[in-house]
Amino acid sequence: MIGGVIMILTAIWVYQTLIQVKNRNLLWWVAGTAVLFFTTEFLVELFCIEIIDALNGKDIGGEYDPSLTDVGDRKTQEGAGGFFMPVVCELFPSVASVLVVALVRTQFITKQSLTPVNLFSGIKEVFVSIKNSFKTND
Repeated sequence: MIGGVIMILTAIWVYQTLIQVKNRNLLWWVAGTAVLFFTTEFLVELFCIEIIDALNGKDIGGEYDPSLTDVGDRKTQEGAGGFFMPVVCELFPSVASVLVVALVRTQFITKQSLTPVNLFSGIKEVFVSIKNSFKTND
């Protein structure tokens, strides 16, 4: 749920950046960054599953099958990691995905240097434009 909301905001952010730089391949860039977002989120989620299983003492060997549908044994509030690991594994995939999209956006779309200001420029404008979209002309 959190990842979906962050993905939508990230897509709007990339779209607005492409409009500002007047890029002609608008749809391809938005679709490509969405695929990049989901791929990064999936890979980080697999990494989190491996960490949780390792903290619970599961043998990650040759016959280990990390089934993504078997989430009943991945509760960490009772085991190692406590409350911290579920929070990290909920937020970290989305944060890592936004960082990867920010790198691509800065390096290939805006063609600016990699500084924190350039990486996250335009995020405020996304929220302002969303806020302004709810205003009426009455």
